Amino acid sequence: MPLTKNATFRQLATFHAVARLGSVSAAADEMHLTQPAVSIQIAALEESARSQLLQRTGRGIRLTEAGELLDGYARRILELWREAGEEMATLQGVFSGTLRVGAITTAEYLLPPMLVTFANEHPQVKVKLQVGNRDEIVQMLASQEIDLAIMGRPPAELKTDSTPFAKHPMAFLAAPNHPLMAGPRATMAMLSDQRILVRERGSGTRSTIERLFKDAGLPLRIGSELSSNEAIKHMCAAGFGVAFLSMHTCVLELRAGVLALLPMDHNPIERDWHVMHLASRQLPQVALAFEKFLCTRGQAEIARQLGDAPASPRPRKTRRAAARA
Repeated sequence: MPLTKNATFRQLATFHAVARLGSVSAAADEMHLTQPAVSIQIAALEESARSQLLQRTGRGIRLTEAGELLDGYARRILELWREAGEEMATLQGVFSGTLRVGAITTAEYLLPPMLVTFANEHPQVKVKLQVGNRDEIVQMLASQEIDLAIMGRPPAELKTDSTPFAKHPMAFLAAPNHPLMAGPRATMAMLSDQRILVRERGSGTRSTIERLFKDAGLPLRIGSELSSNEAIKHMCAAGFGVAFLSMHTCVLELRAGVLALLPMDHNPIERDWHVMHLASRQLPQVALAFEKFLCTRGQAEIARQLGDAPASPRPRKTRRAAARA
């Protein structure tokens, strides 16, 4: 049955708070209401929805099937209302809002300093950064939990507007005393006999190294699969195999001599960092501003972090990644 017309914005906000926090008392505290007032709002919304939305359990509250459905719409409605308020403020000359960015785990090494610079230049902007592996960030982008995503190649499964904004060097690394460091220049064939330390499936670096070995027609011998760049660095420094990592993740270790670039041709390899958003999504002004910031200043900021001279400015070419049929 359709919703009746007397459901209110306040009821949706209260319901979403209960659904998100899993507790009437926690929602009451967050919304500065009494618990009975929250219960009244929920009961009124259930009457409008003509469905039970919540079920009490021994340890709290869980959503019914109808509740799950309605909460998805409630979240989107509330988010659109927040965006509308921020855009109205921008029209009145107040540049503010919440910058919602998702970044793959490798990007967490380079993105925070740029976010700090951007936030300092726009003090009324709030920053919400979410970090995950590639698959997780793609899902966040698809569900509109984030406005912008930072990763390597654009996802083929989504229609996105994607722009490269900086070079992304990735490299084979080893402990300075690893046997391959003292011998002739290493080759991919030699690496196929080594224990390779890799990230979990779904990560960008994992996909890249799998493609490298596949293109070379060689097997990838996985010595250990880890979900943490830090764990890979520690195991590599201890001499347990060869690591394949983004150079952004190991700047300090390379400078300290704990890790070293494996002597081989085309090491490091260069890929691109991309900033992207859903092609169908109208971006808030604050997201557009940060996208422009990355495209005009991202390469110089990253080069400074790596200790290199800034590369030539990259032409801004927007690429629309079409979903696979």
